[in-house]
Amino acid sequence: MHQAPSAGPFPGNRPARSRTRYRVLAFCASLAALTYLDRVCISVTASAMREELGLSQVQMGFVFSAFTLAYGLFEIPTGAWGDRIGARKVITRIVVWWSAFTVLTASAYNYASLLVIRFLFGAGEAGAWPNAARTLSRWFPSTERGTAQGIFFMGAHLAGGVTPILVTGMMGFMSWRAVFVVFGCIGFVWTFAWYRWMRDEPREHHAVSEDECHLIETGRVAQASHRLEGVPWRRILTNRSVMGLCGMYFTQTYGFYFYITWLPTYLEEARGFSAASMGLLAGMPLLLSVVADLFGGITTDRLSKRFGLRFGRVSVGVGSFLLASVFMLAGAGIEQPVLAAAFIAIAAAWSNFLLGASWGAAVDVGGSHAGVVSAFMNTAGQVGGMLSPVILAFVVERFASWAAPLYVTGVLYFLGAICWLFVNPSKGVDAREG
Repeated sequence: MHQAPSAGPFPGNRPARSRTRYRVLAFCASLAALTYLDRVCISVTASAMREELGLSQVQMGFVFSAFTLAYGLFEIPTGAWGDRIGARKVITRIVVWWSAFTVLTASAYNYASLLVIRFLFGAGEAGAWPNAARTLSRWFPSTERGTAQGIFFMGAHLAGGVTPILVTGMMGFMSWRAVFVVFGCIGFVWTFAWYRWMRDEPREHHAVSEDECHLIETGRVAQASHRLEGVPWRRILTNRSVMGLCGMYFTQTYGFYFYITWLPTYLEEARGFSAASMGLLAGMPLLLSVVADLFGGITTDRLSKRFGLRFGRVSVGVGSFLLASVFMLAGAGIEQPVLAAAFIAIAAAWSNFLLGASWGAAVDVGGSHAGVVSAFMNTAGQVGGMLSPVILAFVVERFASWAAPLYVTGVLYFLGAICWLFVNPSKGVDAREG
């Protein structure tokens, strides 16, 4: 329902027409890019870090997972915090924190110090994506959210795809420690621009016209009370759609963390690629995902408009997972190295084709509690992400085989397709509120 105009900080200074929501989307996409610039960096520097700090493969796996563990633990509280006080302030704190600990990664001097720093890094970054999803839910009508989420992930995956190439080049003339310092400083600049320009609600922003306000607010769930005790925790925990989203996102993120942690090592040790080839091939899954993100978001929105919200979200999720499963299993079993790398990259693209549908569905189901529901889904994903690098390292050391953990990922993608069948985005957690 269209909300009545409220007195914002700039009530008498609105333009006749505006598309300010696209600037908001650009900010969110750049936020996604920053998260992946810092996350993927450590996968490329892992070999140099292991050599200098004397770490085993399993120890490096725990370093990867320390970030993910903290990220998962603090995801839901930070998502709820954004619902309570607004995403603008929470995202500001998040980016300042993670940028500081990106810089501090350069100060690691042994295994224990690196574990602690990466754990605190994850604690600080937790909640970034649920709060970004909340921002998009407040700034975009439901019919544009899948595409907006797809573009958001384009930013993440473009940065993730370019980062291996960028870091490989930077390490030709600077240490891995200097790379972390450079990347961490970028976040401080972004934070200043975000906090100065951004507002939580369209009506609070002087650049938004009345027509754009009406477009955004029509059909949008009204703002919930900013009280943490107002979150329907039991209803969320027992909602079938929320559980389906959590299950499918567990499998998606389990597979995805292979790409941003062990893929460079896999390409070098299991497939015999040179360092120069590895930099390009390690970025290929995320570069292909940039295209998948955009068209996945557009596809879910168009199908939703034509066939309804449930079909539009679920059909994209099921189809994407099935294709990802096929290509991952094929890539794990094929002997030709280049073809195997290509199949694995295509599997990544299909597993990311569903992200617009996933986060769109989380916002649809969450309604006025979009931050919390998105955080629940993403926390389940982080559990998968935490387990993925450690399980892979143990399996490779135990069986001396890189194929086995990839087969596991292919099977999990298939199970993710089944989880989507329990999701109904047209029935949200707000539906039972009186």
